[in-house]
Amino acid sequence: MLDVIIKEGSIISFVGCTTQFYLYGVSVSAACFLLTAMSYDRYLAICRPLHYISMMSVKLRYTLIISSWGLSFMLVLITLVLVCGLDFCRSNAINHFFCDLAPLLELSCSDTTPVSIDIIVHSVFIVLLPFLFIIITYVHIFITIFGISSTSGRQKTFSTCSSHLVVVSTYYGSMLIIYMVPYRGHSVPVNKFISLLYIVLTPLLNPVIYCLRNQEIQSSVIVYLKVCSKKTVL
Repeated sequence: MLDVIIKEGSIISFVGCTTQFYLYGVSVSAACFLLTAMSYDRYLAICRPLHYISMMSVKLRYTLIISSWGLSFMLVLITLVLVCGLDFCRSNAINHFFCDLAPLLELSCSDTTPVSIDIIVHSVFIVLLPFLFIIITYVHIFITIFGISSTSGRQKTFSTCSSHLVVVSTYYGSMLIIYMVPYRGHSVPVNKFISLLYIVLTPLLNPVIYCLRNQEIQSSVIVYLKVCSKKTVL
């Protein structure tokens, strides 16, 4: 993206473009599944704390991680095969900062209906169903939190899942807009802007949202800022 912005355009081969699209699709899909697994982890920790250790075993953790990446590689591969079967006889200029699906389909002179149907079906399994699962888990989490008598207890319990909730809202919100709406349903500038939310903004905020909630990291940051302020005064 930075290369395209600095050079006001870039050149990429068809193989390179499809490879970029595939790896991007796998990463996005895996993130959806992993966020879903994290919501299940938060559900067990808050709603069933006494059973957490026995249910969230090391074996289950590895299973969730491996299955998230394995499903992503397989599902996106189907889309990649369909895209590679299209004929591209229009302009070879992609109006985007990376090889996303919508601008690729705009360049095709073939019937893109099979690809569109595939995207809708995959969006249901990759985006919509995990998102619904996350909503259900958070409904149970909020019911449990509101059932806590003390205010400090509610605040402490909510703080354990607030970081994940912020990331889910940003990530899934933009994903639902882009991939659950037909690609001709929104303009290219809007597509680019929304893509920035989960390609750039979410990874940028992840260290801030997750790491700065850690007490040790907070202490280290405070000490570092104090040292810097002393050097400035000197």
